[in-house]
Amino acid sequence: MNKKIYLACPYTCKSKSFIVRKLVHWWRFRIANKVAAELMKQGYCVFSPISMSHPIAVQSTLPGTWDFWQNQDIPFISWCDEFHIICIKGWDKSTGINAEKELAEKLGKKIVLIKY
Repeated sequence: MNKKIYLACPYTCKSKSFIVRKLVHWWRFRIANKVAAELMKQGYCVFSPISMSHPIAVQSTLPGTWDFWQNQDIPFISWCDEFHIICIKGWDKSTGINAEKELAEKLGKKIVLIKY
């Protein structure tokens, strides 16, 4: 059985500019996809919430906040063997990542920081 990875990546941006926020979302979505693909090539089974939720949020105008997405993401943290974090700007201040990481630690999941 392949090791199951939950791949956390910051998503939201606090810029007042709508265009900047959308560009940051798109850029972070692309990074999450790239890292997820690399992990998959290594034989891991990967759940990347940004890869899944970004297209859904954009198409249906759902919010990109942790408050909304936590109900979708928490079951996958329980499912995973390891919790990986893509360390891009803002990862350590991300509300979602901090909440996810805290849960992963409580569940005894191995935490892996991915420098990007």
